[in-house]
Amino acid sequence: MTVRAPFDQVCRYLGCRGEVEPALAGRIRALTHQVEEAAQPRTASRIFPLSFPGGDRLALGPLAVESAALRKNLAGCEEVILFAATLGVGVDRLIARANAGRVSDAAVYQAAGAALIEEVCDQAWEDLRRAGEAEGWHLRPRFSPGYGDFPLSCQRELLTLLRAPETIGLTAGESMLLLPTKSVTAVMGRSRLALPCHRTGCEACGKTDCAFRR
Repeated sequence: MTVRAPFDQVCRYLGCRGEVEPALAGRIRALTHQVEEAAQPRTASRIFPLSFPGGDRLALGPLAVESAALRKNLAGCEEVILFAATLGVGVDRLIARANAGRVSDAAVYQAAGAALIEEVCDQAWEDLRRAGEAEGWHLRPRFSPGYGDFPLSCQRELLTLLRAPETIGLTAGESMLLLPTKSVTAVMGRSRLALPCHRTGCEACGKTDCAFRR
């Protein structure tokens, strides 16, 4: 998978406002390229039946979840795709080495990694959308554990169902944070109905005070 981190998104994660001074822009581009070179993007996905037992409870195949936000996101869907993506350990190593020396470089590595994993997820979503569309399915935007009231506690079971530790080297730590850190898990609804639903990324999250919100 060949993916590039958009410069404007790297700058957004860095908190840059307005035009970036040329010397700094050059440094950001150079460090972003290092992240792209270190990354080994990999994804995993599986389709499961979806049911709504009652209230805010959902059954994503064998994965039981209670979330009003996810129920709203998946309303009208018959199936779900469980999804995971990672940039691999190379990016984490870059960040760790920089944190031990040039912290300013580490900040750019962090921002570039965040922008790059989003691009990986967007490209994978588009591939899944096209594949499903050929069979009459319409794909909803991805919705990740930690958004709204979708609990992080389901993270490890989601990874197990995807066999993510074995297939793409992705695990969850004791706090349910993903390892490698530049990784994403998500649920995507599949519906036979085409609905005007374009909320993705920040737009799907209820955390309105986040500094990185678009």
